Amino acid sequence: MSDVLFVTNGHGEIAIADRIAAELHDVAPNICIDHVALVGDVRTRHARDVGPRKSMPSGGLIAMGNVPAVVRDLRAGLASLTIRQWRFLKGARGRYAVVIAVGDAFALAMAARASSPVLYVGTAKSVLVAPYGPGERRLLRRARAVFVRDEATAEDLRRTGIPAEAPGNVIVDLFSGGDDAGLEAAVEDFRFVVALLPGSREPAYADAAFLTDTCAAAAKAQPGLGGILSIAPGIDVRRMESTLQAQSHVVEHTTVPFVPFYVVHEGHVVLRAWSGDIGPVLRRAAVALGQAGTANEAAAAAGIPVLAVARRRGWYRHRQAKLLGEALTLLDADVETAARELVELARDERLRASRGAVGKARMGAPGGARRIAERIAQVAYA
Repeated sequence: MSDVLFVTNGHGEIAIADRIAAELHDVAPNICIDHVALVGDVRTRHARDVGPRKSMPSGGLIAMGNVPAVVRDLRAGLASLTIRQWRFLKGARGRYAVVIAVGDAFALAMAARASSPVLYVGTAKSVLVAPYGPGERRLLRRARAVFVRDEATAEDLRRTGIPAEAPGNVIVDLFSGGDDAGLEAAVEDFRFVVALLPGSREPAYADAAFLTDTCAAAAKAQPGLGGILSIAPGIDVRRMESTLQAQSHVVEHTTVPFVPFYVVHEGHVVLRAWSGDIGPVLRRAAVALGQAGTANEAAAAAGIPVLAVARRRGWYRHRQAKLLGEALTLLDADVETAARELVELARDERLRASRGAVGKARMGAPGGARRIAERIAQVAYA
């Protein structure tokens, strides 16, 4: 048997699973890879998407006592969706040589229903910000292997008898790969490139409007500054355009691949949208202005200082700031204040370098996706 199954519970986790799956195809070309998304409806490129799925209003962010988000998701059918997913995984018993849970302990508990050897890829928890609790550790002991994001967390788990490893943070691998020639057209007249990362969940549309306002204000004060607005998989480009137009921005269409539109402010192009891979953007950007989860961390891993606002999902943003340290700066939810911070960072190369170094140190070295893929293949063909 050479079939494997990824079980994810988050948009960023889907990207991480897809990155590992790409390496797995290279390590074991004949392997068959399926993927169940417990959260969201974003499709993968390197696995076959199976099982029940549905987008929820919260986008999966229902932790930390977020009662309103839980209520909205329940009204949208979360309970029935979870039951159907549970039944699907239970019905997959004996079908897969190995099941890989990517996310938190809930993903691991669901993956265990398939009654196959389970590998766990932890994506969020770290002793730097939120260690695994007693209940989570009981679940981790059931996994054949446990991969966490940093060595300090692995050591903490090993002290309690859990065979944890830190092969490298897969988020770091998300921006690896070659450049995209299409991006040259997107940045051709920008002397200082800002990556705008609104995220992949429902709030991305409103957040993109705020990021665009901020970028336009900064470009007015800093000639040559321009933004690349990353359009994540699952985000509706036309709705994004409409949202920006509703904020009085002039939006023009293009025929350039992966550059669906650009925004003009006072006769100057202040940003261009980008629907391709985020990697090329992060290799060209000097600063990230982001309201994302995984994309913010990928920017930090690339050595790019991140500016973010904690006006919504405050618990999540503060937790991310604690995880990334000085690599992420929290701003007030005010366009002029945010633009001023962006311009100051654009003008201070030394400050950008110091914050970027912190991000690289906090996120770790690349190569985790390949090492995890090799272990998956080893278990699958055992």
